[in-house]
Amino acid sequence: MTTVLESLNAALHAALQADPRVHLLGEDILDPYGGAFKVTRGLSTRFPDRVLSTPISESAIVGMATGMALRGLRPVAELMFGDFVTLAADQLINHAAKFRWMYNDQVRVPLVLRAPMGGRRGYGPTHSQSLEKHFLGVPGLTVLAPNNLTSPGALLQNAIADEDPVLFVEHKLLYLLPVLEGTEDSLRDWQLTLSTPDPYPVVTLRFAGADTASLTLVTYGYNAELAREAALRLAYEHEIFAEIVVFSQLAPFHLAPLYQSLRRTRRLLTVEEGTFSLGWGAEVAARAAQEIPGCKIARVAAQDLPIANSKTLEDGILPSVDSILQAALRP
Repeated sequence: MTTVLESLNAALHAALQADPRVHLLGEDILDPYGGAFKVTRGLSTRFPDRVLSTPISESAIVGMATGMALRGLRPVAELMFGDFVTLAADQLINHAAKFRWMYNDQVRVPLVLRAPMGGRRGYGPTHSQSLEKHFLGVPGLTVLAPNNLTSPGALLQNAIADEDPVLFVEHKLLYLLPVLEGTEDSLRDWQLTLSTPDPYPVVTLRFAGADTASLTLVTYGYNAELAREAALRLAYEHEIFAEIVVFSQLAPFHLAPLYQSLRRTRRLLTVEEGTFSLGWGAEVAARAAQEIPGCKIARVAAQDLPIANSKTLEDGILPSVDSILQAALRP
C-alpha cells in the first residue's frame, strides 16, 4: 500500500520527468538526505540540474522561486518546517500572489510552496504549529492541504499545473499513513463521495448502513483521521451517525459539498489543528450560518497557546478524538 510520503515523492518524480520547466529548491533536499521528511529523496540523483540546494533563508527561497516562475519555469519550493513560512510571508503575499494583478494579467506565477505543518511529534512551540490560517483570504493565493483519502500526489501534480501560486500544507503525521483511495477494505465502514468543484477534490464520507445522519463533521488534512475515529465511536457507542466532509482546498472557499451535507443534518462541527481564535473553522461556521439559517454549529481546534514539547501538554493543547466526541455529544 502506498504511503502519503511515497505518493508525494512519486508525484515530484513524475512532474520533473514530464516537464523540463519544473524545478525543485529548498534546504538539504539533495541526496542522500532527501529533505527533513524525505519527500525529495532520489530527485537530485535523477535530475541533478533541476534540484537546487539553497541557503537557510526562507525569504530567499520563495523570492528566487517567484523570479523563476515569472521567467516561465514551474518551481516547487520546500520549507523544512512550515512554521518558517512567516519568514517568506512578504514574498508570498505581497509579490507572488500580487504580480498577476499588478501587471494586468501579463504575467503568471505558477509557484508551489510545500510546507510541512502540525504537531504531535514533540517538536515544541516553533516547529509544531499549523499556521495556514494566516494565509487564508489572500487574493491570488490558493491554499491546499492533502489528506490520505485521495491521492496526495495527484493533488500536488494539479498544484504544479496551476498557473497561480499555491501554498501546499502537508501535516507531518500524514507522511507514513497509507493512501486509502482505491483500498475498499480500509473504508469498509464508509460510503465515499468525491466531488471536485474547485478543481481540487472534496470527500464526503457517510456511515455505511445509516439511512440518515444528524451531524456534519468538516475538516482537512490529518484531522480527517481523528474525525473518522470519532465518527465511528459516535456510531457504535452512542448511535449518532455523522457525515464527514474533508476539504483539500482551504482557500479560496468553495463550500457547496458542505452545504449539501448540512441541509441533511442541520448540525455542524468544524475540526482543525490551528488555534481556535479566528481560524478556518470560524469562517466555515460563519458562511454555513448564512447559507443554512438555523443550523447548530460548534468548533474544535487547538487551544490558543504555544504548543508544548511535553507529550502530555501537547496532547492537551491539540484537538483529539475525545475532544471531538465531547463537542459532538454536547446538547
